[in-house]
Amino acid sequence: MRRVKETVLATLLLIAVCAFVYFIFKEAMQKTNRELAKRIAELSPRGGTPETIDGLRKAIALYEDQIEKNVREGAQTGTYWKILAIRLADKNMHNDALEAFERAIYFNTEDPTIYYLTGVSAASAAKSLVGFSSNAEKEKVRLFKLSENSYLRALELDATYAKPMYGLGILYVFELDRPLDAIPYLERYLKINVSDFSAMFVLARAYYSTGKYADALECYDRIINKTKDRNIKEEAFKNKDIIQGMIYD
Repeated sequence: MRRVKETVLATLLLIAVCAFVYFIFKEAMQKTNRELAKRIAELSPRGGTPETIDGLRKAIALYEDQIEKNVREGAQTGTYWKILAIRLADKNMHNDALEAFERAIYFNTEDPTIYYLTGVSAASAAKSLVGFSSNAEKEKVRLFKLSENSYLRALELDATYAKPMYGLGILYVFELDRPLDAIPYLERYLKINVSDFSAMFVLARAYYSTGKYADALECYDRIINKTKDRNIKEEAFKNKDIIQGMIYD
């Protein structure tokens, strides 16, 4: 008999706890709905009256499940476009990839990876324009600008994201003839990826192109001292000799 009483008491206690938790959850949801309704009313051109806010609160509560469903579907759709864009880019179909990246950004405006990959595809698409149409040069300028803006946006969202730094370095040095702008991004990149010899070569090129010969020589020395690859070492020695020849001739 005692065990039965204990079981009944335990069950009642569990029911009471569940009821309390449900009450707290319901209150929290109602508060969220009220705040969302107020926010929507504030965003309307003429503001919202108390009646409008109350009507919005009721509408939100009524359609809450549908709203959540739409949010989930939107997130899934954004993921689909991102995956599709990456696969297209992997197959070097960069023009098609750009269209998919644009849709992915529509559904997720703060994903730095999408912006970085957009920058890569835009630069690749720009380099493919070799003059088939009269608008080729204008389109090339547009795509390079898209690439630059995409890399910058990626860094705006994540200042520690190394890949866009390197992307900007390549873009400024080899495509836009702005080596001075490339230097700070490449220097930041190499603080993160200290043994990336490709980036060191690009940075040395940027130094050389801006007349910073001492910095370029130091960069080549760093490559020579760090690499064990014979070809990389020979390339660094060759470039170093060219600069020294210019200085001392």
